[in-house]
This record gives sequence, structure tokens and C-alpha cells, in this order.
Amino acid sequence: TGKRHDFHYTYEVGYDDKGVIDGVTVDMTSRCGFSADLSGPVMTRALCHFDNAYWLSDVTIDGFCGKTNTQSNTAFRGFGGPQGAFAIEYIMDNVARSVGEDSLDVRRRNLYGKTERNQTPYGQVVEDNVIHELIDELEATSEYRARRAAINEFNANNEVLKKGLALTPVKFGIAFNVTHFNQAGALVHIYTDGSVLVNHGGTEMGQGLNTKVAQVVAHELGIGFNRIRVTATDTSKIANTSATAASTGSDLNGKAAQDAARQLRERLSAFAAERYGAGQVAASEVRFVHDRVVVGDVIVPFEEVIAKAYVARVQLWSDGFYATPKLYWDQSKLQGRPFYYYSYGAAVSEVVIDTLTGEMRVLRADALHDVGASLNPALDVGQVEGAFIQGMGWLTTEELWWNTGGKLMTHAPSTYKIPTVNDTPPDFRVRLFKNRNAEDSIHRSKATGEPPLLLPFSVFFAVRDAVSAVGNHKVNPPLNAPATSEEILKAVGAVRAATAAARQ
Repeated sequence: TGKRHDFHYTYEVGYDDKGVIDGVTVDMTSRCGFSADLSGPVMTRALCHFDNAYWLSDVTIDGFCGKTNTQSNTAFRGFGGPQGAFAIEYIMDNVARSVGEDSLDVRRRNLYGKTERNQTPYGQVVEDNVIHELIDELEATSEYRARRAAINEFNANNEVLKKGLALTPVKFGIAFNVTHFNQAGALVHIYTDGSVLVNHGGTEMGQGLNTKVAQVVAHELGIGFNRIRVTATDTSKIANTSATAASTGSDLNGKAAQDAARQLRERLSAFAAERYGAGQVAASEVRFVHDRVVVGDVIVPFEEVIAKAYVARVQLWSDGFYATPKLYWDQSKLQGRPFYYYSYGAAVSEVVIDTLTGEMRVLRADALHDVGASLNPALDVGQVEGAFIQGMGWLTTEELWWNTGGKLMTHAPSTYKIPTVNDTPPDFRVRLFKNRNAEDSIHRSKATGEPPLLLPFSVFFAVRDAVSAVGNHKVNPPLNAPATSEEILKAVGAVRAATAAARQ
């Protein structure tokens, strides 16, 4: 089966003595297998996420799709975004160590600004930047500085075990790079007993999409969540659906369902004003709250209004549609505004490694993620937790390898190691950043699906920090992802060799 495209990077970077990047060139080559599949769009998304949360004044990014004698690779959560952003984080980590500064300080100096230093390499202006405030909050709540000092002391007193710490940011663009995919439809039916049926074009796959859409409709009609039933996606009801991908499921389908429900509410408001208002109440003044319809001083149960509207031959169903505004993209120039808005986040991870065996444990992880005005905090926290563990597996244990004939040998749970419950950090703190989307998304919320997959970059770079402690942080460890025990041991050996050579 298809796997995520693995990437190989070569780069050159210029920076000053404080680690501020003056210019960078990078070549990203992906393993695509014997056929292209989604390799082109995956690389485009990687190119648009190379900057991650950093302003790069002068940058050249080249992406190459490599044809190989292996099965074709495909898209997975993040769709190339994680691979693109990983490269600049590796560069930042190298630059910080090269100038002898804490990696967090170097990352801060390179962040996008609010009103200047805010244009991406592909031409979009970052208008909703909250990364500075978010990192400030996480640095304080995670006690980053105190823990850094404690880890330095631990490493000075331990030869075999070494601890590492890293804080990494996330800026992730939300929308399909292909503009016409950013559309959705929905149907909302109200039955004479006051129950409501919703059908939309998104696919529920355990992420809570149906719950969020039902909440949106319930809120728009002022009724209880228990009145709503969402039926399975069916293109005989909602045609020409876009993929439930690019983290747009709730954004697109929530807005489409809201549009349908709003049409129904306005239709019912006009009826209720005429039926119960005696000409004294305008339709715009009718309110739908707590399963009741309030018309001036008259309060009527929702189901009663529906029953009487049916008798009065008021249409009790409606279709809704939504198309994301402000998007444009020139594929030939790779310039434009491919994203409606950005989701932000940051995470701090603390790890310990055994320099004799290469074993690694994540001791604590603190994640703070921006989901705007959350539609459902319980679902969103669950998505962040799941994405963190999933991304941690991608970067630490889930190694793919092929034999010389191009056959994938890591093909089963016995050889392909995903994280287990035992790999979950014993101290795992996930919080949502208080924020409202600057753009008119559904109830000013933000997407939650893909962006938090980048939060466990902090795990990988904490491992790299621990390895670098072997050489007193004077050597940039040549650590590849995933940072398996074997890769950690190789990197430890390389750091020791480089340190010994420097002493001679």
C-alpha cells in the first residue's frame, strides 16, 4: 500500500551571529515510487510549507519528484506539509547550535512579524499571526527556561543517559491548493415532529465531523442537539463532493449546513412573525432559542411552529452551499493566496536517551494549539492528542525500508512500529489557545485535522538536543528521521567522533 512520501533535503543557508537567516536555498526530493499518484500536489504543498512559522527574506525552493523501483507513494495526514516544514526546522536547529544560542531564541528571532516581515515565499501575506503570543504562553506554562537549566545540570552529571528539550512552532495553511475543491453543499430537512435531518458532503471517519455539523445546525435553529440526525454521505444527495481532506471538513460542510439552516430559520421567522406577531413583530426580531420560538411576548414550542408551518405550506427543507472566498493560485508560478487562513501551534517535549543502546523515552510533552473559537473543545483536544502521538511515531519509530529489489519489507505490525500506549508521554498536557479566527470561518473556528501533526517536531529535536549533549552542544548531530534507536546510536557515535577530532 502507498505510504507517505519520504524526502531528502540539501540546503545552503546564510545567517548572522544571532542566528537570523539572511537567505536559504533548499532542494527537496521525494520518493514517489513507480507512478506519480499524488506526488505532484504533495510536493506543491511541501513547497508552500517550507517556511513554517518563519519569515525568509531571500529563498529559493526546488522540489523534485523521484521515480523509483518501489510501490507508488500517496498522501497522508498533512499532505506534504509536514515534510516541507521539517526541513526549515532542521535548518533552524543547526543554525542555533552553530551560533551557540538556545534554539528557542533563534526560532523567535526568525518568526513572521505582525505588520512587516510577513509575506510568504509564495506571495501570501500572513494577516492573522498569533504565534508570538502563543509561544509566550507555552514557554511560561511549560517552565521551559527552568527545565532547560535542570536538563543541563542532569547532562553534566550523567555519562550514559542524556536528556533533551525542544520547543517548535507550527503555522499551517488551511484550504485545498486546487481552488475549485474549496466548495461544499448540504441539505437540511425539518420534519413535522420538530426533528431535523442533515446530509452534507463530508466523510465522518472518527474525527467528529458529523457532531460539529449537527452542532452548527442546532445552534442556527436554536434547538437541542438531540433533535438532529446526520445521515451518511451520499453523492445521490450531495453531488460533486470534494474530498474530506486538507483539514477543511468542518470549515466547508459546516458553512454549507449553516447556510441551509439559516434559510429555514429566515423562512420560519417570516411565518412566525405573521402567525404570532399580529403584525407588531418584524421577522428579523423573531428569535429561536432553547427549543422555542420567541415572537415578541409570545413563546411557542419549536415543534408547534413547525407543525403549523407545515399546514401553512411553508417549505421545511433547504439546500445550502459554501465556497471559500479570497483564494487564488497560479500553478505555473507557484504564487497566490492558496490558504484562507493559518492555524498555529507549538509544543515542548522533553526526552531521555540511552547513549549505549539508542533507546529513547518522551518524559513530558506540552502542546498549545490554535483552533480559533472551538466548535467542540473535547473533539479538538482529542484531535491534537491523536495527531501528536501519530506524528511522534512518524518521526521516531515508523521506519520504512526496501530490499534491493524494491520490495517493502516493513509491511506488517511486526516490522512497522507505530506508537503504543506505552509510548505516550507519562506527563502529556494539551491545551487549546484562546483565539478567534480573523477570517469568517464557521463560528470563527479553525481546522484541527492536519496542523497538530507538526507539533511532535519537538520530540525529534528534543532527541537531537539530547544527542548533541554528548558533545556539549558543539556538534550538529547527523540524525535522520525517523529517529529510531539505530539512528540515535549512529548520531551519538558521529558526535563522539567529531568531538574527539576537535580535541586533537
